[in-house]
Amino acid sequence: MKRLLSFILLSFCFIFNTHAENKHGPTWGVHGMLLFGNSEGMYVSHLPMFHAPHDYQVVLQIRCLDQQLDAAIKARLEQKLVLWTMEPEQFEIARLAADSKLPLKQFKANIVLGHFEQGGKTEYKDVAVIVEKTLIFRQLSPQMRENKQAVYHQIGSGSHRFLLKEIDSRPDFDHVLAITVPAAAAMADVMVKKTGLQAATDAEFLRVLQGQVDKRAGVKGRIYLDRADLE
Repeated sequence: MKRLLSFILLSFCFIFNTHAENKHGPTWGVHGMLLFGNSEGMYVSHLPMFHAPHDYQVVLQIRCLDQQLDAAIKARLEQKLVLWTMEPEQFEIARLAADSKLPLKQFKANIVLGHFEQGGKTEYKDVAVIVEKTLIFRQLSPQMRENKQAVYHQIGSGSHRFLLKEIDSRPDFDHVLAITVPAAAAMADVMVKKTGLQAATDAEFLRVLQGQVDKRAGVKGRIYLDRADLE
């Protein structure tokens, strides 16, 4: 009888643990993000890879639930072009799709000066983050391929904007620049000639920006460039 009870108990524990492991969907995980912005807006870009559950390029417009903290972080982002990242709690990244049936509207995250996996310093812990809008959501293709032109999306709508590269090749690189344009300048994508994994120089971007967006455009500098995770 004792053996039977032990067997039943072990079976129940196995079933319970298996259910607990499988209760989350295939895109569950810690989805590290690049954080950038200024007083006109704050954004995060998922740091993608070519394997699940991180094979998504996702860009969000966000804000902090705490208004004073929101203003303080935006001021620090605007003050200097340095690397900031966000280490969020685990969630299903699929819930960030604009057409998700169960959209993720809020999550908690540590905000880190530097890279959260490479010795960065946590400046703000367990910050309540509000998802205001999903700007980009696309799953990456694992196929090896090479595009001869790089597409950069403009992020932001004021005079201080950002250029974020679309991940469209494999291998590829993740690249974000800060730019200045007249406030009324068009929000069109920017096309730049691409040579392998070599990012265009600031001077090349300036020439392209002034030709494709506005002759008064300027390049403030690089926020992020990484090749290691997109091999």
